[in-house]
Amino acid sequence: MKKVGLLPRILIAIALGIVCGLFFPESVARVFVTFNGLFGNFLSFIIPLIIIALITPAISELGRGAGKWLGITAAIAYGSTLFAGFLALAVGTTVFPLMLRPDSGPGTLGNPEDALLTPYFTIEMTPVFGVMTALVLSFVVGVGLTLINGTTLLNGFVEMRQIVEKTISAIIIPLLPLYIFGIFLNMTVAGQVWNIIVTFVGVILLVFALTVVVLLVQYGLAGAISGHNPIKALGTMLPAYATALGTSSSAATIPVTLRQAIKVGITPAVASFVIPLCATIHLAGSTVKITAFSLAIMVLSGMPIDLPLMIGLVFMLGITMVAAPGVPGGAIMTAAGLLSSMLGFTEPMVGLMIATYIAIDSFGTATNVTGDAAIAMVVDKLSAGRINEQPTAALDGIPG
Repeated sequence: MKKVGLLPRILIAIALGIVCGLFFPESVARVFVTFNGLFGNFLSFIIPLIIIALITPAISELGRGAGKWLGITAAIAYGSTLFAGFLALAVGTTVFPLMLRPDSGPGTLGNPEDALLTPYFTIEMTPVFGVMTALVLSFVVGVGLTLINGTTLLNGFVEMRQIVEKTISAIIIPLLPLYIFGIFLNMTVAGQVWNIIVTFVGVILLVFALTVVVLLVQYGLAGAISGHNPIKALGTMLPAYATALGTSSSAATIPVTLRQAIKVGITPAVASFVIPLCATIHLAGSTVKITAFSLAIMVLSGMPIDLPLMIGLVFMLGITMVAAPGVPGGAIMTAAGLLSSMLGFTEPMVGLMIATYIAIDSFGTATNVTGDAAIAMVVDKLSAGRINEQPTAALDGIPG
């Protein structure tokens, strides 16, 4: 299998997960669910370390202009997220009243996580610190290193980056297809996820079309600014899209996104800075889904759509999504409070929102990570000649 590219392996894992889920006995399926639980806990443990190890030295290597490039990257990511949210708002308010009937509100559909198989056992792997703590620490230390002349701490973070890259290439990437197999196996055995998808099939197809439009606009603008061929660049990022499709985790997809971004032609130093950062702060695909699904549930429930309130929700989502952990379902869990406080969603409505979101979480995540490379293309063009390239030899071991 080492000779098979990462993208074919992921597609094979998805297909096998669905097929095997149709006839595997529950006892056998729970073996893979147990592996997924262990691997998922390891991902939760390593994600903050990935952020620190990649972002901190990347910021410090930008030099004294790090603060400026950090602000530019964050501004572009926020603008992209707002564009995605307003696109979903415009289309949803126009189309949903025509395609959905408010004759039945949120029914008895439950959270699909309640129907999923549970592992035989779990091993707790508590992260050293949370995702937001890691992000803030990376900013503080990285920018601080640009203001001092010392090299001891910087060398330590550079060596930490090498350790994390080795962990990524030797452990995480090789096991990703098996992890993806387990995810789709569990979803197929549970069955309830597919019932939810059928219930909202029209909304889901529209949301998927919106994510495609978002990516085309992102790469069209990025290509016009950077000079890259947008279609070729988008094609190069397909392995990252497929990986996110299986893992439903922006953070878990960072290694693949980073490798493919470098293949696009983005400076390694810029890619190492922008990709891990945007995995946390750029959630355009997730914002499309949350905005669209919330509108759909409001229409189904017969709730009036307050346009100024929905505009405020999009602005708040752009900020709140920064705090969403880059793990499956993290965005909707973070946004649940906004749905209750701003839109007045009841517990069943929030439950249905979570259920629908998690059922197709992977498509929004895939849009998020693929769009990260478009932002990196723009930042790379804007910072041309002002960033020192750094070796990323450890990433060469990632199969592709």
